[in-house]
Amino acid sequence: MKRTTGLLLLATLVAVLSMGCVPGDGKNNAEKPAGFFMGVWHGWVAPVSLIISIFDKKISVFEQYNTGWWYNFGFYIAIVGGFGGASATRSKFRSRSQRREV
Repeated sequence: MKRTTGLLLLATLVAVLSMGCVPGDGKNNAEKPAGFFMGVWHGWVAPVSLIISIFDKKISVFEQYNTGWWYNFGFYIAIVGGFGGASATRSKFRSRSQRREV
């Protein structure tokens, strides 16, 4: 019970802290566009940004003011590495355990 409560509090804290760095929050503009590392961060918080954008029209999944190719590359790396990489690892693990059972 205590572990579940602790994990829930930790997940809530991470979600609240990540909301401060979502695309469209006003930190980036034409004079100071988002670069590669902000693209990586925005890729990691994309699911949170998507949910927030439903309620706040100023927030988006992708930063409007960005450096172009480098921002896009960072965003793509985070999306593929964060979501695609995890599923590929799980499928490899699952197939190994299934082979042992057969």
